[in-house]
Order: sequence, then C-alpha cells, then structure tokens
Amino acid sequence: MHRPAAPTLVLVVFALVGLCTPALGQPRTAAAPPPADSTRFHGLSWRSVGPWRGGRVTAVAGVAGKPMVYYMGATGGGVWKTDDAGISWRPITDGQVRMGSIGAIAVAPDDDNVIYVGTGEAPIRGVSSSWGDGVYKSTDAGRTWTHTGLKDSRQISKVIVHPRNNDVVYVAAQGSRWGPGATRGVYRSGDGGKSWTRILAGDSATGPSDLVMDATNPRVLYAAMWDHQRTPWQVRSGGAGSGIWKTTDGGDTWARLTTGLPKLMGKVGVAVSPANPDRVWAIIEAEDGGLYKSEDAGKNWSLVNAERVLRARSWYYMNVFADPVNADVVYVLNAPILRSFDAGKSFTELPDPHGDNHDLWINPANPQNLIKGDDGGAATSFTGGKTWSSINNQATAQFYRVITDDRFPYWLYAGQQDNSTVAIPSATDGGGIPNEMMHDVGGGESAHLAFDPANPRYIYGTSIQGSISEYDLTNRFVRDVHPYPSVGLGEPSDQQRYRFNWSPPVIASPHDRTTLYFGGNVLFRTSDRGQSWTAVSPDLTRNDKTRQGRGGGPITNEGAGGEVYGTIYYIAESAREKGTIWVGTDDGLVQLTRDGGSTWTNVTPKDLPEALINMVEVSPHDPATAYVAVSRHRLNDNTPIAYKTTDYGRSWTRIVTGLREGEPVRVVREDPSRRNLLYAGTETGVYLSFDGGARWQPFQQNLPAVPVTDLRIKNKDLVISTEGRAFWILDDVSPLYEMSDSMAKAPLHLVAPRQAYRTSLGGGGVQAGQGTNPPNGAILQYHLATAPDSASALTLEILDGRDVVIRRFTSAAPPKDAPAGAVRSPKLPAEAGLNRFVWDLRREPAAGVPGTKSGKSPGYRVEPGSYRVRLTLGGQPRVRPLEVLPDPRAATSAEAFRGQQEMLDRVYARVGEIHGAARRLRAAREQTEGLIA
Repeated sequence: MHRPAAPTLVLVVFALVGLCTPALGQPRTAAAPPPADSTRFHGLSWRSVGPWRGGRVTAVAGVAGKPMVYYMGATGGGVWKTDDAGISWRPITDGQVRMGSIGAIAVAPDDDNVIYVGTGEAPIRGVSSSWGDGVYKSTDAGRTWTHTGLKDSRQISKVIVHPRNNDVVYVAAQGSRWGPGATRGVYRSGDGGKSWTRILAGDSATGPSDLVMDATNPRVLYAAMWDHQRTPWQVRSGGAGSGIWKTTDGGDTWARLTTGLPKLMGKVGVAVSPANPDRVWAIIEAEDGGLYKSEDAGKNWSLVNAERVLRARSWYYMNVFADPVNADVVYVLNAPILRSFDAGKSFTELPDPHGDNHDLWINPANPQNLIKGDDGGAATSFTGGKTWSSINNQATAQFYRVITDDRFPYWLYAGQQDNSTVAIPSATDGGGIPNEMMHDVGGGESAHLAFDPANPRYIYGTSIQGSISEYDLTNRFVRDVHPYPSVGLGEPSDQQRYRFNWSPPVIASPHDRTTLYFGGNVLFRTSDRGQSWTAVSPDLTRNDKTRQGRGGGPITNEGAGGEVYGTIYYIAESAREKGTIWVGTDDGLVQLTRDGGSTWTNVTPKDLPEALINMVEVSPHDPATAYVAVSRHRLNDNTPIAYKTTDYGRSWTRIVTGLREGEPVRVVREDPSRRNLLYAGTETGVYLSFDGGARWQPFQQNLPAVPVTDLRIKNKDLVISTEGRAFWILDDVSPLYEMSDSMAKAPLHLVAPRQAYRTSLGGGGVQAGQGTNPPNGAILQYHLATAPDSASALTLEILDGRDVVIRRFTSAAPPKDAPAGAVRSPKLPAEAGLNRFVWDLRREPAAGVPGTKSGKSPGYRVEPGSYRVRLTLGGQPRVRPLEVLPDPRAATSAEAFRGQQEMLDRVYARVGEIHGAARRLRAAREQTEGLIA
C-alpha cells in the first residue's frame, strides 16, 4: 500500500479555518495549513463488516501438484488464497499493492513459489470496475509482493510464465478501456520482470484480449488482438485491429492468421489443445462469429458452432479453454459455463454457483479438478464441474453506495454488483457477523436505497434501466413503482421517453420521509409510496444527442443499460432547508432548486468540463455550503476533482491539495459533529481534512487498497462501502473531534468518551468467514505526546457515582511477587500518539484459588448510570464523564438493575470471603508441610 512520507511528528490541526473563495480556476492566495500527522492515529482501525459473499473474479489459478492450493483475483479486492480447496479464503496482497483490481494470475510451473499478477480486470465494464498499475511478483507463494513494472498498462488480460524458466514471462497489456494508449501490446521479460520489451503491438486502440502458449512448445504463442474503446455512452468492440497472431520463436516475430476467419472481428479468445497442439480454438465476436477451430496450428480455420449463447455480450466474456487430456473437450465461458465433448459441435451447460463466467483453470494432471472465476467469486471443483465449492466465504462484494438506519444496532444497506441488494447489521450478539444475518431488500445490483431511518419498513430500491421497487420489510412483499414502466434493454437511448442511469438515484426527503425523489433525465417526486409520480424539473442534463443511440457497435449492441447517458446520477436535499435540492448528472452538470423544483439553476463550476458528478454533499452545518465529488475517469482522465461552495453554487473552489494524482474522488462527506471535518473516498482508500478541504491527508490505517464508493457518519462511527471488499466501519471517531495543536503537544489528553451500552452486542474476536463485531464495552481513547518511561506508568481508573474506584488498569508490567490467585487485568496501551482501550463494563474480578476449578471470577457488569474515567500520568490526572446506557432492545427497569447490583455485591463479597479463606488455608498448609519437611 502506498504510504506518503510522514510529516512532522507534531500533530498540527487547524480547525474551523475560514476560507476565501478565489476566482474560478485560480490558485489560493494563502498556503494551505500543514496536515495532521496520521501516523499517530494508530489507535484507530477499521473492521471488516462483510458480508462474506463473493464479488466479481476474472482471474484464477491453481497449483499443479497441490490440489488444495488456489489463487483468485478480485476486481477491487486484491489477490486471495486458499489452502483447503476453497473451504476458506484469505487476502494476501493487502498493504502491498496500490491497485486492487486483478486481471490475471500465473503460477510458475517450475517453481510454485513464484507468482506473477497483472492488475486491471480485462472485461471492459463501464461501472464497478477500477484499473491496474502493472505487474506484481511474489517469490514466496504470495506472502510478499514486489511491483515489477508496466505501471501504465491499465488492463492486463493474461500473464504466462515459461514452463522451465520462471524468469521468462509474457504479459498481455490490453490498455485503457476509456481511450487510446501507446502502451498496449504483448510484453516479454527475460529477467523476472526487471525489464520488459514490447514484442507485439497494434495501433493505439488495439490491445491483446487473450494470450495462450502451446503446452508442448513454449516457443509457440497465439495472441488475440482487440480493437476497442468504451465511452460513457457506448462500447465499441471491433475494428481493423482485431485478429489472431502467432509466433513460433517465443515472440521475436509474429504472423497474422486470416484464412477462414471473419473479415471484421471484435473480441476474441484463444486456446490450444495440450492433447493435440495442432488443434486451436477461437471464440470470435463477428457477424458470422462463434466458435472456430483450426486443425493445422492456425493456418486454416472453420466455424464449428455459431450458437448465440457462446458469444452473447461479447465484450464481457469470449473465453475458451481446452481440456489438457482430451482434445475433443472444450469449454466456453459466458453467462453460463458450457462444455463440449464432441469438439465443439454441441455444448451442455454445467451447474453454476453464480454465473457470468470469466476464467477457468484446469489441473493438467486431473481434468476433473477445476477452479473458475465468475461474477460471484471463485469456486473449485473435483467433479468436472458437477459440484462446486462455496462462494459465500469471500468478502469481495462491490457496493455502489451505503445508507444506514436508526435501529439498534444500526443496519447497513446497499446494492451489490452482480448480485442483490443487501441489508446487514453493524453488530450482532457475540461472535461474528455471519452471512445468515444478511438479506435482500428489493431493488437490484446497482441500487440506490431510500427509506425512513427511524422506521425502515418500506424500502425503495432502484436498479438498471431505471427500475424501482418498494420492499415491505414486515411482510417481505415487493412491488414495482416505476414512474413509467418499460423494458429498455437494447433500445436506443434516443428512443426512450426517459433516460435512466445504470445506477439511478432515489432519496427520501429528510423533512418528510414519505416524499421520495427519483432521478431519470428529469427529477420525479412521489408522496404516495410510488402510486403516482410528478416530474418536478425539466431535462436537467446536457441532452447531447450525439451521446445517445445504440449502446454498442459495430457488431454487438449493448443492451443492459450501462451506456444510457445524459442522466441524473445523484440527488441531495438539504437537511436544514426543505425544498433545497441539489442534482448531479453523469454528463457533468450540477443543478439546484430552492423551492422544491419550481425553478432550477445550473450551478456547475465554470471550469468543469464534461464529467461524472459522482455525488453532492450538503453541509449539515450550513445550507449554503456543499461539496461535489467529480470523476472524469470514463473520459480517460484520472485527475482527482472535488469542489466546495459556500454560496449555493454561485462560486466554487477546488479542494484537492493532498490527494494523490491519478485517483478520482468517489465521495466527500462532512462530519455532523465537527464543522469542516471532511472525509473523502477515492480509488484506493480514504482521506481526511480538518480544514474544509483546504488540505487532505491519507486516513487508510489498516484498510486495504480498494475503491471507496460511499461513506457515512453514524453514531460517531465512520461507515464505508467499497468496490471489492464489502463494508468496513471505523468505530468511534471521537478523537477527530478534539484534534488540535494543543492536544498534540499536551503530555496527556483524554478524549471525551461516547455513550456506552450495556448489551451483549459485539466482542467475540475475529471469526473466520464472518464480519467482525465492534468491541463490547466502553471505548476509551487518549493521546500521549510521548510514550511513558519505565518509571512513570499510565493508569486508568473507573469511578462510580460516589467517586469510588471500581476498576483500575495500568501500563506497568505486573509485579513478579503478586500474591497467589491475584487477577491480572489487561495491560493498558501507552504508545506515543492515539491509544484505544475498551473497558468491558465490569468491576474488578474476584481472585481465585490456584489449583482449583474455581479459577478467577470475572467482575460483574455495572448497572447503567453515570461514571467517570480518570487517566493519570506522572501525577497529572485527566477526568471525563462516561454514561453507560441500558440495551434499548430490553425493557429492564432501573429498579431491576439496582436490585441485581445489590445481589451481585453480596454474592461477590461472599465468594471473595470463601476464596480468601481457601487461599489462607492453603498457605497455612504449605507452611506446615515446610516445617515438617
């Protein structure tokens, strides 16, 4: 993971800085303040909430001779490994790769410790798809990784390692989907990736979609070149550059293969039969496309099977694989996984745990042993594809947005790409957060979701083509509430009455949760649960007719709706001013109404070209202030862009200082508890600003490199959705509210603790294959300018309402002469910077009796009420109040809690007496035995 050089160790924070708005496009007149030192935030860490349901995987690999070991590459989540044939998976590139989108994986046949990974998935998706930064290599079976070049390759479709020399490696650098590039082509390295030579290149729009080596002769390779480009309004697949090329000298020279092949081709996949290397397969996008076969090593070709299912949605699939033992067995991957036993004449569909298939590895020693990657994850098989391992053990979901409710514990909601919508709790009672807690809430994979947070019975979820449904959480009933019901799959966008984005937005008004706003190319409103809708705006987009029409060409039309352009992409209503609504479009406009839609003003920043307005955040502190996150990556420009206005969009200031170049901004949010405290989600993680965006700093902590698509602040928790690693939460960011220059310089600063709840929620530690729960108890946080020396221990005490110390912790090592049966409390962390400690809401434990089954008795939990936390260093105490609240789900009265405490006081006192007497008797016996001896 990229880490910038650490600034000074003095934590400097400028809060509530007033910012002048310079002329548009001009630099600021005053230098931005230095950032806080995020290296001292080590007490703050993210937890993975899950769910552990797989997301899209387009690269897999097995290890010949080790049928339990496999690798998969998630499209955003990095590389994962299993040592038990898919029963469990773990990420192995976290903190070591900059970009987590994986396009290809190759294990060296002569040394399975050597692994090459090409980043940037090859299917040129228009949404939920990041890009790569070249090739990474491991020489220790995935424990450590090194970047080995080709950083501008963007999308890598295949990596091949020479079977007898792992220093010789070939890479198919497909290139950017969004525009022409000079780095496309097939590359070769002879020194293990230290240097690269391009050995096959097309024009700036043509790159290799596939690369395959003859298993019997490593000098023979076939490359499928693909002439293509994607725009936000169309996917072009096919042109003069598409074709099949062959080398017989390891890549020094290449010849184009043409005899029997279509004249105009799009995307192509190639395979060579290891059982008969003269038999070569090609799955070809063309008007007369389908599965082609050559029986003379590519000299002549013939069409074997033209079934549409083999080549549907060609830009997304077109993968063919030859069985290593039987030359008549061939696989074609598309939405289904298809296999032929008669050399491609007919195919049967295999059982499939998910569908939308992209990659396949067949064990060369056992063709019954497979691993495949699809839109739901990676799965292994030992039955030739009749049965597969689970895909519900991979936390690689791609989420579009995140929204939370007000329940206890609160729930997280989102649409998962290539799957359903998801609702999952932020915490459960003990253990982890299992997949069984997750459920669908209507809508579809690309959903925005809207509901009343206080009563989320009716949940409104959107999906592709502008569909929108109401989900009744009480009776699980779903009904369609689309303003203008239609099925627009494949219909040219200029012939549709309304245009809807692939991910159409919907919100519930913060002033009246029964009022919904829904975005097409106009803004719709309903107040009767979608029974009727009213358009409250004109067309708010550019409505550029040159950006409308068929979604794909010149061979295959794209009909799923991802190329419908000129649509509303985000809606935000001010929580402070009813009827003040901001709209962002996918073609670069920011529109504003302050009267509920009667009049609209185009308030787009004047220096902003055509772009995707990814989100608009209205300040919770000032109705005139708003933030806009902008991306031009779909126009082949990865510049980070974000704006701030303090005058309802009349003027704007760019706020990008400190953000890393080449990473578009996905989201910006302002914390409701501290004005000018901002969070940003980018292509690789999270950033933080204390000064309203004047300067940003990384706030990655332990978060892996992953696109952050949305974030929310809920009950002082920072909640994020990601594109490849599901949901994450940073519990209790209260320290950020008190960060200041004086705090950093003070020897000791105790952060005001947030309320704690006496519940059974949380705790339990990390559970394999489950989301991680928050800690159970009171989160106590404090900042130390320097770590205390051995002569000055840090102590933390909990005092009850009578100022009696009921629990004490220390950073000092336990005394060596501690009496028998003494209880050792957890050691208090005391590092320089921010520290976090969790009090489990229990009193001091009762000492046990050594050598008996009584052991140590944990202290009993305190009753809800008012307490104080006292932190002392060098004789200087810091004291803060702490409220402990009852579980809102229970109806226990204060009298019942008081009675329980009185009873436990008596019980623990009596237990203490008994254990003390037993210890004294034991000590006396030992003394007596010593005298006798």
